[in-house]
Amino acid sequence: MINLNKQSLIYTLSAVFFWSTVATAFKISLEGMSFAQLLFYASFTSTVTLGIIAFKQKKIKSFFSIKSVLLGLINPFLYYSLLFKAYSLLPAQEAQPLNYTWPIILSLFSVFFLKEKTNYKKIIGLISAFIGITIIATHGNILDLKFENLVGVLLALSTAIVWATFWILNLKDSRSNEAKLFSAFFFGTIFSAIYIYYFDSFILDNYSYLFGAAYVGLFEMGITFFLWNKGLELSNDKTKTSTLAYLSPFLSIVFIALILGETILLSSILGLLFIIGGIVYQNFSK
Repeated sequence: MINLNKQSLIYTLSAVFFWSTVATAFKISLEGMSFAQLLFYASFTSTVTLGIIAFKQKKIKSFFSIKSVLLGLINPFLYYSLLFKAYSLLPAQEAQPLNYTWPIILSLFSVFFLKEKTNYKKIIGLISAFIGITIIATHGNILDLKFENLVGVLLALSTAIVWATFWILNLKDSRSNEAKLFSAFFFGTIFSAIYIYYFDSFILDNYSYLFGAAYVGLFEMGITFFLWNKGLELSNDKTKTSTLAYLSPFLSIVFIALILGETILLSSILGLLFIIGGIVYQNFSK
């Protein structure tokens, strides 16, 4: 029989693999639909998936509440609207690491909202991430500060702020993860449907792109979260297991190069190293 450590590794690496592919899936899907259409169809897929999991595990509790509506408005609606729009404007190799700055933002929010103590390691981590952001956004021309696509950069960075906000609010919600996720995506899908009805269209020119949206709904928004949680649950060393998440952005660069055919810039690699380095340095301070 497979022992718990091996089971944990299988679940955890499966989650890391799927997270590594979603940046590529975003770009492919956005070739055939708008960011709002991708949001709706992916959220709908995720809602169905999360609903099945929640009902099967009998963890539906306090489904309708103001808190559920608020969380659904923040994530998936606002978060993925900004993220998908950023991906429509930026190369995947730039949007992905900029979005990955959310742990840095979360550490700052924890100081202000959770009353955690700040220290020099958090400050160094923040500075490192800022350097990485600047390298990516300027394609390495740090001294000139010439941004290739400032709107796209700001959108990608704003997703980190939105996600950190969602994370803090989510911590204060005592319901099960299954119930929280299902209810948030249920209301988020309703918000995205309303947006499309008034500002976009449900009709696609090529419905084959729905497969990409379904993939995003399943493996970015849906079951990957439970694979990750299961891996941590079975792990004998949760700290070491959680560090495997930092493989994801580097594997993602490989998929972006091989599948999307993007020429990976040295500035993207260096920027990513500074961002992940800052995150890891902060985490090791604990």
